[in-house]
Amino acid sequence: MEHEIEFRPSFSLLTLSLESGEAVRTEAGSMVSCDAGIDVETGANGGLFGSLKRSLLGGESFFQNTFTAREAGELTLAPPLPGDIVDCYLEDETLFVQSGSYLASARDIELDTQFGGGRSFFGGEGVFLLRLEGSGPAFLSSYGAIRERELADGETYTVDTGHIVAFESSASFDVRAIGGLRSTLFSGEGLVCEFEGPGRVWTQTRSPDAFLTWLIPKLPTNTANAGNSN
Repeated sequence: MEHEIEFRPSFSLLTLSLESGEAVRTEAGSMVSCDAGIDVETGANGGLFGSLKRSLLGGESFFQNTFTAREAGELTLAPPLPGDIVDCYLEDETLFVQSGSYLASARDIELDTQFGGGRSFFGGEGVFLLRLEGSGPAFLSSYGAIRERELADGETYTVDTGHIVAFESSASFDVRAIGGLRSTLFSGEGLVCEFEGPGRVWTQTRSPDAFLTWLIPKLPTNTANAGNSN
């Protein structure tokens, strides 16, 4: 399966070139276009319980699409938010992905949810993470550009929780305050995630939560609309 990522990093488009018999599993609604020789099957991968966990706990769609090439052809995919796409090749390993960042993967890669513990809850990013496990290509998306950082054994790296895209299971992490009480409450950073290598960490240059915090107060309210109508 060959791929190309165009229009990075703001409006990325993933083009997959599938040979006859090759298949790829994608997040629902991510297809932009495909050739006539590519079939799509929509299903609850992992069964009813697995799909419910992924949807309710992992923040992903209940149904997923599997595209299979009857003959060689092209499939293009894009995420819902303006941002980047990155490819990660797994070799019998595990990758943890934040909610909303999964785009597609090889059919043989298992996709499930895993409890992140109190650390992820207090980090503000939800209690559950998506777990990708197996061998093959996986494609992740972001809000903004994606930056990869490889940590050496014992090396630490601090990331704002709203900017995490994914990290390898070999990297451990903990959630802590950015500084003292004043910094935690008034710096705008709050809690951060501290990773320790070895392993790779992927971050995004924009935070959806920060954007919503900026946007929501600017949206018109029903009260304002009612006042204008008078």
